[in-house]
Amino acid sequence: MEMLQVTNGKITDCTGKVIQLRGTCVGGWMNMENFVNGYPGSEDGMRCTLRDVLGASKAEFFLNSMMDKMLGEADIRFIKESGASVVRLALNYRHFESDQKPFEYMEAGFARLDKILNFCEKHDLYAILDLHAVQGWQNNDWHCDNDSGHTYFWAHPHFQDRFIALWKEFAKRYKNRAVVAGYDLMNEPACNACRGRFTGIDKYPRNWDRINGVFHRAVEAIRSIDPDHIIFLEGDHYAALFEGLETPFSNNLVYSSHNYIDAGFGPGPYPGSIKGIYWDKEKQREIFLSHEGSVFTRKHSVPLWVGEFGAVYNGPSEEIGDRLRALDDQLTVFEEFGAHWTTWTYKDVGVMGWVTLNPDSDYMQLIAHELEAKRLLDTDPWMGWMPDTPARHMICELADYSVNTIDDNEIDRDAVCAFLKQWAMCGYIGSLIQPSYAKRFKGLSEHRLDQITDSFALENCRVNNGLLELVKKHTYI
Repeated sequence: MEMLQVTNGKITDCTGKVIQLRGTCVGGWMNMENFVNGYPGSEDGMRCTLRDVLGASKAEFFLNSMMDKMLGEADIRFIKESGASVVRLALNYRHFESDQKPFEYMEAGFARLDKILNFCEKHDLYAILDLHAVQGWQNNDWHCDNDSGHTYFWAHPHFQDRFIALWKEFAKRYKNRAVVAGYDLMNEPACNACRGRFTGIDKYPRNWDRINGVFHRAVEAIRSIDPDHIIFLEGDHYAALFEGLETPFSNNLVYSSHNYIDAGFGPGPYPGSIKGIYWDKEKQREIFLSHEGSVFTRKHSVPLWVGEFGAVYNGPSEEIGDRLRALDDQLTVFEEFGAHWTTWTYKDVGVMGWVTLNPDSDYMQLIAHELEAKRLLDTDPWMGWMPDTPARHMICELADYSVNTIDDNEIDRDAVCAFLKQWAMCGYIGSLIQPSYAKRFKGLSEHRLDQITDSFALENCRVNNGLLELVKKHTYI
């Protein structure tokens, strides 16, 4: 494989051949998520509860077995055979560094990553290293393993120093590995919501000095060891805001936006009206071109990589075709303007993956009660289509009551409802469900636990054929 670089605003190999990055992201592997893996609450909370219930050794065995089945050589081969040129690997810092021993690195985490990189190399598939969860949390949400709502990373130099040091360790180990397409520095930063999210993006207070300072320092540190690899920089506020980012200041920089749209989630027809907006291909083109990531990269003649986007397929069967048509048009627009892209996500328990666990599998049957509890209590903010439940109405009623009682017209009512649900239901109530989840595996032998995690192996999963055929339409251009 050839090392990738940026040449005249294009991603190329070292011979000058233009390379188009098309593929998918792997969540639920070295960074687990509740809607991907099926557990409630945060990953760290789930891991702690499993250790409490099963014991440290058996909990570690179970989780390692789940990771091994979530992503292996068969999956890398499958992704490559689907026409992909790249896979984005979401990583949690906890696999590489312990909070109890900062600045000391854990070989087991690097060994697991190296194994997959070797498979990628064997099957000619580039890999992007995505630090999805950083020390001290870079955003307020569950997907950076944050169950506190706070982002200590941006306020504490200690966490920033550890982040920089870990990237230097990655650079030291992978500087000569061409299979690594590049380093995705930080997934979905939210640099100015240190005490929690209280507003939507329109009222989010920008702090460009803060994010630019961290990015500049991190790039400089990586470049002191690895002058060649691409470094991917995501916009602020979950890869949506770019206007105040520093002008490209180093070689081989690519900028990454995340482009989730209502047409991918519904409910409603496509083409058609969803949440009061008429969605069709022309609307998608308008939304894409006006996105700050698109504007920034055009202005500075640098490549744009849409690192995450996607649609959900767990809603009413009559709407699945709508979601696929919406995704098809979105991919068409990306290709029209030369954007690189990776879908979210490759494999999950039945929401938006290229492949999903079989509902009749051991794992899905074993945690069926907890999955239903999560549905009824509306604990997973990213679970896609969900029917109305009393819990959802109660949270919205509490939000309305709180806003009306405080009586401050600057409060973002919709944000209060969304973030109250996330903090109360995903965080607190999700944590309440975790012991019930863990008890499903109590008393089981390692052999039986290994059988259960076989549910995550590709050969036991279901392929989302409609989605995969659509993906192939755009990967085999």
